[in-house]
Amino acid sequence: MTGFPDVLAKLFSWWSGATIGTLFTVAKRGRLVGTDEQGNRYYESRDTRSYDGRRRRWVIYDGYAEATKVSPDWHGWLHYTFDEPPTEAALPRQTWEKDHLPNLTGTPLAWRPPGSLLTTGKRPAATGDYEAWTPE
Repeated sequence: MTGFPDVLAKLFSWWSGATIGTLFTVAKRGRLVGTDEQGNRYYESRDTRSYDGRRRRWVIYDGYAEATKVSPDWHGWLHYTFDEPPTEAALPRQTWEKDHLPNLTGTPLAWRPPGSLLTTGKRPAATGDYEAWTPE
């Protein structure tokens, strides 16, 4: 019975994708606007029953719910900075801009500076400018 743990995860965990209640709300009130490179899905409400008269906007993460997985262009759309979603009006990219990466802290892809205990390889030897402290 491999499907039962998946059903329990959908019922009780919000961090590993949308719950059953969220999926029900999306099916009832939401309209899919687009999907980003990471697989996150972006929705807008069909009605304007929000407190300020605007259509509500939200994201359903692909996998673990991590806010840094939202790219800057989708972030601007979610927060009403842009009226059009990036699927309709993409932001112009500058030549110096790098591609968006989520926060990789705590993952195997995290940046580890030279000398870190988590870096593979050998730590560089101390140079002659270091002088050990000795108590007097």
